[in-house]
Amino acid sequence: MNEAIRQMLKRYDTSTVQKEELALHEILQELALLGLWRGKFFEVGAFCGGTALRVLFQLDRFSEDLDFSLIQPNPEFNLSPYFSFIEKEMKAYGFNVEIVRKEKSVETPIESAFIKADTAIHLIYIESKNKAQSGKKIKVKFEVDTSPCGPMKFDARPVLLPTQFFVKTLSLPYLFAEKMHAVLFRRWKKRIKGRDWYDFAWYVSRNTPLCLEHLKNKMIQSETLDSHIAWTEADFHRQLKARIDAVDFDLAKNDVQPFLHNPSNVDAWGQELFHYLAGQITLT
Repeated sequence: MNEAIRQMLKRYDTSTVQKEELALHEILQELALLGLWRGKFFEVGAFCGGTALRVLFQLDRFSEDLDFSLIQPNPEFNLSPYFSFIEKEMKAYGFNVEIVRKEKSVETPIESAFIKADTAIHLIYIESKNKAQSGKKIKVKFEVDTSPCGPMKFDARPVLLPTQFFVKTLSLPYLFAEKMHAVLFRRWKKRIKGRDWYDFAWYVSRNTPLCLEHLKNKMIQSETLDSHIAWTEADFHRQLKARIDAVDFDLAKNDVQPFLHNPSNVDAWGQELFHYLAGQITLT
C-alpha cells in the first residue's frame, strides 16, 4: 500500500467493512481533487458543497458527492478532458477506477460523472481484514454547475494528503449563502435533508457571515425570487423563521445521523435551538 494512503487511513476507524468503505470513499474523493488540480480545473472552477467543508474546513460529517461551480458561466463546458488526470492520479496511488460521464435526459446546467471502483479489490489493497460483498462498487459522484450566479469571491485552501496542493473554493460567506438557499428552498415531503441543517448550525457555530446578495442572486437564478422585488434582511429572517417552524427535526436527525462520527451531536435539535441559531446569523 502507498505510504500516503496508509497515512490517510490513520484518520479513520476501520473496525468494520462499512467504516472501511466510508474511508475508501473519502480517500477517492481527495484523489479526485488532486487529479483535477493536476488538470488545472481550478483555473476555471471552484469546490463547493458539504465535501468542500469536510476536506477544506474540517466539517465533521460524511458527504457523498463532490460539488463544483465554474467561476464564469460556460454552457459548452465538458468534464471529459479531466477524466484522464483523475484516472492517472488514482492509478499512481494504487487505485484502478472507471469514470463515466452522466448523460443528460433533460437540459440542465449541471455536468455530472461517476467514479467507480471495485470495493473488494481495494479493501484487499488497503490490507483489510474485512470482506466486502462480491461485485459491490464504491461510487463517487461529482457535479459541476456550468451556470453560476455571480459575482462571487474565492479562496485557495491547501490539502496536505496524499500530497500538498491547493484547491480553489468559494469564500465561506458565499458557501453559507448557497447552503442557506438549500435550507430555505430544497423540496422535501417527509425526507427532510438533515445535512442542510447540520451545516447551517456549523456555519453559525463558526461565526461565519452570510452573503445576503449571493443568496438573493441564487434565488433569482432558481426563480424563487423575482429580480424586480426588493428582498431585505427582515424578509430573510421572516422566511427562515417560517421554514424552521415547518421542519420535523426528528426526521432531520434521522437523515443526518448516519453521516456523523458522533450521532449524539444532534440530540438537542428542535425549533427552539434553530430559532436561536437563526438569531445569531450575521449578514454581510
